[in-house]
Amino acid sequence: MKGWVLAEQAPIEDRPLTLAELPEPIPEDDEVRIRVAYSGICRTDIHIAEGDLPLQNSPIVLGHEVVGIVDEMGRDVSQFQVGERVGAYWLHSTCGQCKYCRSDRENYCRDFQATGWHSDGGFAEYMTVPARFALSLDSIELDPSMTPPLLCPGIAGYAAYKLAGVGSGETLGLYGFGPTAYYVLKVAQSLDVTTYVSTRSLTNIERARREGADWAGDASKEHMPGKLDAAILFPPAGGLVEPILSQVKPGGCLVMAPVSSTAITIADYSANLWGRDIKTLYQLRSSDAEEFLSLVNRMQLNLGVSVYGFQELDEALIHTKQGMLKEPNAVIAVGP
Repeated sequence: MKGWVLAEQAPIEDRPLTLAELPEPIPEDDEVRIRVAYSGICRTDIHIAEGDLPLQNSPIVLGHEVVGIVDEMGRDVSQFQVGERVGAYWLHSTCGQCKYCRSDRENYCRDFQATGWHSDGGFAEYMTVPARFALSLDSIELDPSMTPPLLCPGIAGYAAYKLAGVGSGETLGLYGFGPTAYYVLKVAQSLDVTTYVSTRSLTNIERARREGADWAGDASKEHMPGKLDAAILFPPAGGLVEPILSQVKPGGCLVMAPVSSTAITIADYSANLWGRDIKTLYQLRSSDAEEFLSLVNRMQLNLGVSVYGFQELDEALIHTKQGMLKEPNAVIAVGP
């Protein structure tokens, strides 16, 4: 099979991934093999390729927004059928035995393994994944080419939403409006949660308004209509933490979604932090993925994708990094 391999980290503009001929993976007893149809590009792929995240395995096939067909199954797999449409996402495997795995908190497992970081991902014609972490997509009504972003920004957005703890009739603030925030907005709308969006980008302000945000603007320049029951911060901007907390009511929380952040300073503890919580989104859980996918068909999703050919992966990565995509997400068409 053909696959794009990362052996040494370097700037994406230097094209560190190489298209190579690789042996087809053979599924273990508890695994399914996926014939990849589409694979989405995430900025985490770029962070791994460029060295912002250390290599966990080398050489490695990146890609953790994978949509395809079950091609072969291990002898212990019974929950899937050959030909079934499935997905693979960031969570590849955990130990299954520790206190975290036994309490639906496998995102904290010390043996957490990530697709496309610890194990080969979807920038190849075939990949394997433990069956218990594969996602059935047969019921998803979206076109398969539109589905990969559900498996990273979609699931991550839903996980952040759950951490926020808001319910019907309450108000959620979203700071930043990229693909992950878009999916949070759609989940919130489906659950009758009022949503305010703050972003510096005029384009994203207009997009948030078109998508039905109850308010959209730049909160550093204009006041939101009211206080928040919770907020989610997406960019890695620690300087925004205290201003956001000042908008959150006592009893509410701020969820920090980025994997890194600049320095966080709380100058006025009593006014802005006291009585509020700060939570961080740390990895993903299988329950988050399954719950999110169960909501997808009730949401009106129209977040576009820019589809590239399999041979155009280098170009797609460069366009993603440099903000040159015509649509918010890039997807690689790998196979039929």
